[in-house]
Amino acid sequence: MRPVLYYDLGSPYGYLAVERAGSVLGVEPELEPIVLGAIFKYRDRGSWAHTDQREAGMCEVERRATAYGLPPLAWPPGWPPNTLSAMRAAAWAKGIGKGAEFAVAAYRAAFVEGRDLADLAVVAEAASAAGLPASDVPAAVQDPSVKEALRAATDAAGEAGVRGVPTLRIADGIYYGDDQLEAAAQLSRAAQPPP
Repeated sequence: MRPVLYYDLGSPYGYLAVERAGSVLGVEPELEPIVLGAIFKYRDRGSWAHTDQREAGMCEVERRATAYGLPPLAWPPGWPPNTLSAMRAAAWAKGIGKGAEFAVAAYRAAFVEGRDLADLAVVAEAASAAGLPASDVPAAVQDPSVKEALRAATDAAGEAGVRGVPTLRIADGIYYGDDQLEAAAQLSRAAQPPP
């Protein structure tokens, strides 16, 4: 069963996981866009970005990016932004077979270039970088079927036990946090039957 990696484009830890999941796991996971705010509401909690742990959390993300060999992190202005339209664009991209390409392009726009994904023009540029028609983005993020697909994916993630992003699901195992990718990969390999 192919691993599933749940993400929200507002999450810098999600960025770290999406950038390296394939190399750590040895297989590219299916990227599943979900709305983190809805998961927080479902779990009756909030983001560390709105607490006194904000500065320490940002420093930790920067430290991990360096340790993983990723480009220096550039924080978007006013981070975290409202990523609902960006997440709808992610659901649209996934629906037409370009979900991974869009996720990578959008995350790099946000956390490598420091651009604001609340700006639909930035989202459209990420779509273009992913090989999608940028001109289709405004209609896509308003499409009722796209909205429903994102809502359904978010509800399913909550029911599966997802409590934040990034979360990796391998079979029945749920691994929360980009720092759990290696542990998930080891457990997955150990569970494989010998050849």
